[in-house]
Amino acid sequence: MTRPFRFGVVAPLMTDVATWRDRVRRIADGGYSTLLVPDFPLTQPAPAPLLATAAALTDLRVGTWVYASPFRPAWLTAWEAHSLSRLTEGRFEMGMGTGRPGIEDELRGYGVPDVPRPSERLEHIRQTVARLREYDGPDRHTPVAMAVIGPRAQALAAEVADTVTFVLGDQPRAEVARLTSEFRAHSDAELALAVPVIGTKVGAHMAGPGIDTAALHAADAMTVLPDDPAAAAEEIQRRREEMGFSYFVFGADFAEKFAPVVAKLAGQ
Repeated sequence: MTRPFRFGVVAPLMTDVATWRDRVRRIADGGYSTLLVPDFPLTQPAPAPLLATAAALTDLRVGTWVYASPFRPAWLTAWEAHSLSRLTEGRFEMGMGTGRPGIEDELRGYGVPDVPRPSERLEHIRQTVARLREYDGPDRHTPVAMAVIGPRAQALAAEVADTVTFVLGDQPRAEVARLTSEFRAHSDAELALAVPVIGTKVGAHMAGPGIDTAALHAADAMTVLPDDPAAAAEEIQRRREEMGFSYFVFGADFAEKFAPVVAKLAGQ
């Protein structure tokens, strides 16, 4: 099944609130479908109030990109997600993952002495989604997006997720094509591709420190796109045709530059 294109923007609050609100409005005017925020405690307002504000300002869908599962109890994340789904009248998407590199030290810094193992984090995601389905009831379905790496995470995503994004680095095109082909044999979930690098620039909160943009280009990695909008549009179409990616996520710094790409492809 070929899904229509849609485009999301990761837009953390890194300025004063008024400037961020203006950016949110411009993102909506640019034709993007979804405004997303990361889960970085104490570096910006918490995801729920930030997303509720964005949803009140615009008709955008909103979502987490992504909740880090170890940060809060399963029932609490599920309740927050269900509440956002209700308040936005169905425009919220709950993105979840097991946590970024270095999250173990981050958790210890927050006073969590017993850091859960990766297998426990996956079970935590399963429990969160189960609670969310319980809170939603039969008349609501809050979409779930999962960020995955290994086979166990992929298996869980095939079971519970509506949207799946692979945590990619410098894997070449052929390897990513194999990865998506194997996954699509078990799931018809929407495939999302987060693209942190446009040209030689890296989007805020889209990649870890020390990313080598030249090496990514040399590897023909799927985590980069050309900075020319016309060339980017052609490459995006190729990635859907070859690998099934239909949902593309960019950093907010690139939203205005890539608005012509969105105008050309969104919904097609």
